[in-house]
Amino acid sequence: MEAVNDTDGVRISYEKTGEGPPIVLVHGSGLSRAIWRGLGYVRAFKDQYQVVSLDLRGHGRSDKPRNESSYGMGLVTGDVLAVMDAEGIKAAHYFGYSFGARVGFSLLANHAGRMLSFISAGGTYSSPAGQIGSLFFPGYDAALTTGGMQEFVTRWGDADGHDIDPQTAAAFLANDALALRAYFRSSEAEQGLPESLLATLTTRSLLLAGSEDRLRCEDSQRAASLMPEAQFHLLPGRDHGRTLHPPGPLLELIRPFLESGGSSGP
Repeated sequence: MEAVNDTDGVRISYEKTGEGPPIVLVHGSGLSRAIWRGLGYVRAFKDQYQVVSLDLRGHGRSDKPRNESSYGMGLVTGDVLAVMDAEGIKAAHYFGYSFGARVGFSLLANHAGRMLSFISAGGTYSSPAGQIGSLFFPGYDAALTTGGMQEFVTRWGDADGHDIDPQTAAAFLANDALALRAYFRSSEAEQGLPESLLATLTTRSLLLAGSEDRLRCEDSQRAASLMPEAQFHLLPGRDHGRTLHPPGPLLELIRPFLESGGSSGP
């Protein structure tokens, strides 16, 4: 399935399954909607929810523009809303990982009426400037420019001290290197949300982060302390890349959170 962002005509690929209140799943940098199936989240939700997962622009089967201006946060949030509009969804539960969580924070700030609740895993409300190199490796931009996705994945594994797991490596290798470079460069320029705004975000929110994911853990705790309807839960022993896997402990937190808030359909 495809939706089109009317602002710039970028096509967004998505899929849906299940019946019930809608939940939108949004992946992180360099990944695709396939992670939600591969890790078991679609299977876990589809018996109770209408599960909608999408490929962010520049990722998966969505369009992959190579210019930095195509990756502004306003355009990305517009992609999510375009998918919801295509399915006639007025408001949905939203579950985002990493960049998908940052998109969720922006939706909360600008389109709160479209969100029944918000779940952030390894997310942040602040600018990611300077953090991309620490999440992957210094010199990631040059690797994408001259060596493509294979060099990026190889050097990432070298920086981590072990090969990248096959599922994640396959997801990254499927990307267009120059489109991913444009996306990362745009992310470096992103401003994030001011902390003064967080106190005005009253949507029920569940913020999750691994104990070994220091920056995202600190940001998530800080956000939960400022947002009136937010709660933070620590994921012991997990770093950023392992935030979602294995899914069991997250689902033990997410299921009661979703069920306790009252749900309405599309």
